[in-house]
Amino acid sequence: MSDSPTTIRMIGSVPFVSETEAYVGASGAPTGVDAPALTRRALRTRRCEERARRRARRWRGVAKVGVIAMVGGGIGGIASQHKPVTLVLVGERTTLTTLASSVSGLLKERGIEVSERDLVVPSPTAPVPRDGDVVVRTARELELEIDGRSERVWTTAATVEDALADVGVRAQDVSLSVSRSAAVERLSAPVEVRTPKEFVAQVDGEALTTVTDAATVGEALGELGVAVGEADVVSVPLTETAADGMTVAVTRSTAQDGTEIVTDAFDVIEEEDPTLLKGEKKVETKGRAGERIVTYTATMVEGTEVDREVITEVVVTTPRSEVVKIGTKEPPKPAVAPKASIPNVSVAVTAGSAKAIARDLVPQDDQFKCLVALWDRESHWNTTAANKYSGAYGIPQALPGSKMASAGDDWRTNPKTQIKWGLGYIKGRYDTPCGAWSAFQSKGWY
Repeated sequence: MSDSPTTIRMIGSVPFVSETEAYVGASGAPTGVDAPALTRRALRTRRCEERARRRARRWRGVAKVGVIAMVGGGIGGIASQHKPVTLVLVGERTTLTTLASSVSGLLKERGIEVSERDLVVPSPTAPVPRDGDVVVRTARELELEIDGRSERVWTTAATVEDALADVGVRAQDVSLSVSRSAAVERLSAPVEVRTPKEFVAQVDGEALTTVTDAATVGEALGELGVAVGEADVVSVPLTETAADGMTVAVTRSTAQDGTEIVTDAFDVIEEEDPTLLKGEKKVETKGRAGERIVTYTATMVEGTEVDREVITEVVVTTPRSEVVKIGTKEPPKPAVAPKASIPNVSVAVTAGSAKAIARDLVPQDDQFKCLVALWDRESHWNTTAANKYSGAYGIPQALPGSKMASAGDDWRTNPKTQIKWGLGYIKGRYDTPCGAWSAFQSKGWY
């Protein structure tokens, strides 16, 4: 018996032949196979099919379990790499998970930048603590005024108390301008710190001692009830910073009334005079000092006057300026006299005479002979010789005689004054006595 074509399908790895395909031909009509045989074959095939189905379902279950196990294992591995951690930033706590292995990686992951002054605990190189805290405190500049001295510090402390501890100051031992628990980040003005200090004031014969947190000497004296007057002397400036162990002396002042006569000097006014030769001076108006009577109140400190207040002043005499004429006239150029022979006169002199005075001033014989011949003709060496026609006077016959006042106030009677003036006149006009003698011989005057 030949069977019709049969379609075999695979279910999983088991071949499957359906009952219909076993006994239905290609045309759809039953073949020539007897029915019982077909029935037995169909039953066997169905049993095989059921077994194959059960096996396929079992393999699909095993595959699902494998896949689930694989996926579950991967998720569990990833979950095991996430670390729970609490980030404390600017006092705020945030609980999070991170894949970072180090603290610096966590900060970078959260976009947090830190500087060398900032506080990071644990350190940036440390591993991220599981179920722990990572604390970040940003450093801030804090301005302090400790007993009047300005100081700037960088601190990561949250409160003023902790910041002071960083610079070695116990907040409990000092006076502060803000609360010890004030947040550093909220401060807008310098924190004034005053430390307790022992202060001694020596005043009115006794020593006053106190423990104060005053910033300045003036404040410390005020706390002791020591009033300082304007004229009182304090050994230390009131604005100086008060220091521990400082001793300050206050010396009281006293007032003392008095009267005195004050002399006011006169001024000297110089005026040019073209009628006087250069170098000549003439007092035209003599100066006079002035006087005032002054009544005053003096401030005395330990017997020394340190200040004075004028109450009244009365002018007794007004000062008068002295007026002095200053010569501006150019002296005439010396006349060039023709050379003359030296006069034949004696150079012998009588001690104490006018000629003896002249001999000491003109030691050269030739020049002295010329001078003797010249003044023999002019005045015969007479100190009071006067020309009633011209007004010439004295040994050199000065014209007018008052010119000799430039050599001395005693020009009328002192031969030495007249001789000095006469020699100066000759020097200025003729250079030497012989030059003057030559001029006299040619003109009859010199």
